[in-house]
Amino acid sequence: MKAVIYQKQNKHHKLVYKDIDSPIIKDDEVLIKVYSSSINAADYRSMQMKIIPKNKIFGADVTGIVIETGKNCDTFKPGDEVMGDISGSGFGGFAEYVSVKEKYLILKPKNISFIDAATIPLASITAYQSLIKKGNLKAYQKVLIYGAGGGVGNFTVQLAHFLKADVTAFCGQSNLELVQTLGANKVFNYQNEPLKNHTGKYDLILAVNGKQKLTTYKRLLNKEGSLVVVGGALSQLFKTIILGPFLSIGKKKITFLMGKSNQNDLLYITTLVSQGYIKPVIEKVIPLNQVPIMMDYTRKGHVKGKIVVDMLN
Repeated sequence: MKAVIYQKQNKHHKLVYKDIDSPIIKDDEVLIKVYSSSINAADYRSMQMKIIPKNKIFGADVTGIVIETGKNCDTFKPGDEVMGDISGSGFGGFAEYVSVKEKYLILKPKNISFIDAATIPLASITAYQSLIKKGNLKAYQKVLIYGAGGGVGNFTVQLAHFLKADVTAFCGQSNLELVQTLGANKVFNYQNEPLKNHTGKYDLILAVNGKQKLTTYKRLLNKEGSLVVVGGALSQLFKTIILGPFLSIGKKKITFLMGKSNQNDLLYITTLVSQGYIKPVIEKVIPLNQVPIMMDYTRKGHVKGKIVVDMLN
């Protein structure tokens, strides 16, 4: 099968498009013919931190057709159209076939295309867990989303809007119009409106890959507000882990979220997409052999939504 493989020995580019053997499933796994995947920050950040999947294949999001099931599997059958965030199962989405444990998959709704479905799993689960499970967002609360232009940011804005929050979003100039159409009440270009000069007060702030000082975010919180740092550079994660408890003295809370694969969370968001309340945002659809180049492009930021990999292209 064709796949994009991490090769440490390569001097110029660590990701290589090549032929490898197809995976052999275990008793608790299903074999999927991958129709589409998408690039996430989790892919390139894992590579930067030298956290390499055992099979050396990145790609957390998969959609496709079940080809074979292990003897201990009873949820899916060959021919089922499935989707999922397989980061908890060792990644592997940037390949024509992948073996996955059933618990990371759900059935793909028929009215969602494979291409659109590939944008949903990791980014939407992260958005849901940051807003609901970590941020405890309630209707009509004021939420600030810093970094609203990318995949996680797009889903976060739409989900917060669906939950009837008052949404203020910060993003780059090229994403201003898009983010407003997704449901943000106010949208600011972070270059023209530095966060340190912002005067709003919020019940919840989500720092999606943001690089601002924790004290800057804290100043913008209401008396009982919460900051959730979602992803971002490793340095920011460490600062949140170390400084968060000290800055959380009083009723303001500062914490971080590392999204985890979850069938129920994915099913909730996918249902909203199926019903038209949330829409996938795609900047570009690429063939598998362009993943190495587009990983570099995505790492530089300012992507509008998601870059989707079409395995059938």
